[in-house]
Amino acid sequence: MDESEDVPKDFIKLKSAKLSVDEVSELVVSPNCGAVSLFIGTTRNNFEGKKVIHLEYEAYTSMAETEIKKICRDVRQKWPSVKHIAVHHRLGVVPITEASVIIAVSSPHRAESLEAVMYCINTLKASVPIWKKEIYEDEYSWKENKECFWANSEK
Repeated sequence: MDESEDVPKDFIKLKSAKLSVDEVSELVVSPNCGAVSLFIGTTRNNFEGKKVIHLEYEAYTSMAETEIKKICRDVRQKWPSVKHIAVHHRLGVVPITEASVIIAVSSPHRAESLEAVMYCINTLKASVPIWKKEIYEDEYSWKENKECFWANSEK
């Protein structure tokens, strides 16, 4: 890749198909960067003593994509050395152990990419209109993110 073609890019995808860690991490690799940091959020098999069968995600897609673009802009203001950002979130049914969200960030050095990844996932959970339903053996529950600003404002 010609270094002049390696302009910063944001890769945002909401999809129902299985997410690929390899695909997401390859999107952000850059010859100018020595760090690629990843966050992979997976479905676990339990919550507060209940057996989780799977998760289901719904989103207001256009608004979610707009909010994720805002997060990417914020990252670039806070960490100007960040090169590429990828945020892929799965919609629909997500079985146990599979990824619900994968975030990858590249930067010349590790500190910026690690901090940016943490900022991305925390801000996504607080502001992006994606809703999670946990399906248990004999019931289900719509889950509210503790970080979610609109849910907390009504309490």
